[in-house]
Amino acid sequence: MLQRPAGTRTVVVKEPVGPAVAFCPWNFPILNPARKIAPALAAGCSMIVKPPEEAPGSAIEVVRCFIDAGLPNGVLGMVFGVPDTVSRHLIASPVIRKISFTGSVPVGKHLMKLAADGMKRTTMELGGHSPVLVFDDCDFEKTVPMLAAAKFRNAGQVCVSPTRFYVQEGIYDRFAKAFVEHVGKINLGSGLDAATGMGPLANPRRPDAIEAMVNEATGVGARLAAGGERSGGGGFFYRPTVLLDVPLEARIMNEEPFGPVAMMRPFKTLDDAVEQANRLPYGLAAYCFTENGRRQLLLGDAIESGMIGINPVGMSAVDAPFGGVKDSGHGSEDGPEGLDAFLVTKAIHQG
Repeated sequence: MLQRPAGTRTVVVKEPVGPAVAFCPWNFPILNPARKIAPALAAGCSMIVKPPEEAPGSAIEVVRCFIDAGLPNGVLGMVFGVPDTVSRHLIASPVIRKISFTGSVPVGKHLMKLAADGMKRTTMELGGHSPVLVFDDCDFEKTVPMLAAAKFRNAGQVCVSPTRFYVQEGIYDRFAKAFVEHVGKINLGSGLDAATGMGPLANPRRPDAIEAMVNEATGVGARLAAGGERSGGGGFFYRPTVLLDVPLEARIMNEEPFGPVAMMRPFKTLDDAVEQANRLPYGLAAYCFTENGRRQLLLGDAIESGMIGINPVGMSAVDAPFGGVKDSGHGSEDGPEGLDAFLVTKAIHQG
């Protein structure tokens, strides 16, 4: 066994990775800048934030809070402009040592290619297509309303939104009926109205994209059980939609819809459910509902996802990592892992 020579030692320390840049999406315009800025500053890194074009005001106010609190000049900056121009300029700069991005898979891969030229570290929180596995021993009365609320939160414009519902065949019809009943109670309207349960989509592109996916799915055999149309009166509203018996070849079963659509299919066995959950290249979040403890352990091991909710639907916790695997990205935000993402490890050998 090798022994360290007498009079020597090795010290391992953590140091700030250096100046960082954050690219934020529009769907959580306060949370996303905050969860990138906070660990960077806590680790000792400066940061430049590029807010989303659709919702820059919230990010501006987040940065203003740091300025009002006395943060020194130059530690936290913000830049606006054409996304591609800004990202190419910042990532190419030799000053920037870390990139944090939340957004789509194609854009994330593009930014990673830019970062590779400078061997710069990245945290990528990319898209998902979250499977939901509902077993016949679930707490039915609790599971149905919980999933209906989670699915249509923010009109489904959430990266961890429950999307592909696989329901064990013994309760499939009952679950679908109860789920549709809950969806029928969701009031569509202005977020300024206390009675509203779901608001509009983010921009004029989103209703067009959802409409095309739903129409394609019904065209290949899916059954429309709720919604499936825009709301009258203008705006970017699309009704909460439920599709049943959706064929696997439908686009919406393979591409993230990022909108108010739930797709359902029955399954027979645990192996069938896991196969469907892992079928796509995404791996951000997955949900399982079962009261069987042994099955819970098996699902936790078998499902390829950065985050798994077994009976709850909450995926964000201050003390737990938030991030995905496969095409859904790498690295983590939140928790100790989110802080570690802005640190590098240095070994100092002394003798």
